Amino acid sequence: MTLLRMKRTAATPATAILIALMAFLALTARAFGQGDEAHPQVVEMALGSETAAVQVEEYLSFTCPHCARFHRDVYPQLKANYIDTGKIRFIAREVYFDRVALWAAMLARCGGPDRYFGIADLLFQRQDDWIRKSDPTEVANELFRIGRIAGMTEESMGQCLQDRDMALAMIEVSEAQRTAAGINSTPSLVVDGVNHRSVSYAELASLIDAALGD
Repeated sequence: MTLLRMKRTAATPATAILIALMAFLALTARAFGQGDEAHPQVVEMALGSETAAVQVEEYLSFTCPHCARFHRDVYPQLKANYIDTGKIRFIAREVYFDRVALWAAMLARCGGPDRYFGIADLLFQRQDDWIRKSDPTEVANELFRIGRIAGMTEESMGQCLQDRDMALAMIEVSEAQRTAAGINSTPSLVVDGVNHRSVSYAELASLIDAALGD
């Protein structure tokens, strides 16, 4: 993971938080594997029946335009026909190919498991509003705006984005999962243990139906 330097900017609340975040992420490479403190638990974000016959994992990046397209064109049908009906267990697994993807994922997790998917939808729906910003201050302000729309306070978002241990744990878990599954692009869909690149709804439904034996 390449970590870029953040230029010095005016110390707005959002900017100060992201500057602090970048400061410790710059030490990530040295921090891995060191220290005696255990990482906090990275909660798995999932929907659907825990006893569903088939598990589908989406490896996503919040800065990936193809992921935004998947969540606009494919995910609503998948949720209505397979998740809400209890046919599959759906798990969202984040990939951090860039620093902004990590920031967005931390924001999405601020609301906890019950609100994660709603915030994720907002991030994808408004992706063009924040992904193309070149200045970290503008990115931060747009992400905080999305958080406020989702009902979060500046204080709660600030606490989430300054959680050094959680950020490092998220990176560690993500890298382990991505490596184990052989993920090198997003979105990737793992259906019943088999990895597939980005697919249409018809293709995904066919894969799920085959796994279900329908």
